[in-house]
Order: sequence, then structure tokens, then C-alpha cells
Amino acid sequence: MDKRYETLTLPQQMELRKKAINDVLMHPQWSLAQAVRHLKKTMHLTTAELAQLAGISFRTLQDIEREKSEGTVQTMNRVFGVLGLKLGVVRVSHDDELSAASAPESAK
Repeated sequence: MDKRYETLTLPQQMELRKKAINDVLMHPQWSLAQAVRHLKKTMHLTTAELAQLAGISFRTLQDIEREKSEGTVQTMNRVFGVLGLKLGVVRVSHDDELSAASAPESAK
């Protein structure tokens, strides 16, 4: 746990985890880097702590956060797996394609 925060009880940690998951799911427009930074901040973790939990190197996570790297699917699944999430591919419905094509360039 990031030392800038007080130690949390298990129920408090679980509540933060739920919030982090819900926030990421509610913001599909976030880049992977934004999602990772939000998860880390919400769960009160340092980059080193999240990297250790995910089983990846500090430098790899740091590069993802700084948008120097997007990370592999395997790496991102390790990061999101800390919360029980998995990066996936979904089929875009025809309606989604039409709304994306007709959206102003600034909204994309």
C-alpha cells in the first residue's frame, strides 16, 4: 500500500477494488494508460506494488503509464487480472459503427 495513505482494512480494500473496477468499466473511452493510472491511484498502490502484484517489471508498467508502450495483451491481462478483469475483443454492432462514423472528429 502506498505509504501516503493510511493502512486500510480488508473491507475498505475490497470497496476500493469495486470502485476501481466500476470506474474503468464506466469509461470505455479511457486509454489503457489512463485505466492503469486510475486503478493504481484508486487502489492506493505505487507503480512498484502494482507491478509486483501483476508479475511484471516496474519499468514495463512505468512505460505503459507514461504511454511509451501499450504493452502486450498478455501484459495488460496480468495488470487487469489483479482486479479479476481481462482485456478482450468484442464485436461492434452495426449501430455502434454508424454512430462512430457519424460522430464529429473531436468526439472520436
